[in-house]
Amino acid sequence: LFTVINESQKQQLESVSYSSRYALGLFYEAGTGLAVPWAARYVADNPCIRFISIDNKKRNIESPEVGPSVVVHTTVTFGSEHLNSDPAEVQQIILSHLQRIVPSLPKPSSIKCQKWRYSQVTRAVPSCPGQMILHTQPLLICGGDGFTRSNFDGCIESALSLAEAVRPHL
Repeated sequence: LFTVINESQKQQLESVSYSSRYALGLFYEAGTGLAVPWAARYVADNPCIRFISIDNKKRNIESPEVGPSVVVHTTVTFGSEHLNSDPAEVQQIILSHLQRIVPSLPKPSSIKCQKWRYSQVTRAVPSCPGQMILHTQPLLICGGDGFTRSNFDGCIESALSLAEAVRPHL
C-alpha cells in the first residue's frame, strides 16, 4: 500500500491514534432469565467497566430459542493499562468488577474476552475531509472514523465524503 502513497499522506496516516479496550461477552443457554431492568447501561464510576448491554434486549431480538448474552466494554484507561496483560487475568478482573455492578447475573455457559486494540479514534488524520485519495488510476480512496471521529456522525460524515470523492470517477 505504501508504494502508491506519497510521504505526506504516509505521515498523515501514521499520525492517527486509537484507544484500546477489552470487550467481554457472556453467553447463556436459551431460557436463562437475566433479572436486569435495562437493555444497556453506561457506567461512569468504575475504573474497569464503562458500558454493559444485555445484547438481545438492546437489539430487540428476545427469543425462546436464543439464549441471552451480555456485552461488557472496559474503560480506555483500563484497556491501555492492560494492553499486554494475560487475557485470562484480564477476564477475571472484568468479571470481578461486573459481579459488583450486577450481582444478580447468573453464571454464563461460555465467556469470550476480546482485546480491542483499535477501539476509538483519539487523534484523526489531520486536515482531512473524511477521506483520502491515495491513487487516481486505478482509484484508491480510504475513509472511515480515522478520518473524522468515532461516533455514528463521524462514520456518516466519512461515508458522504467518500461518495463525493468517488462521484467524479463514475
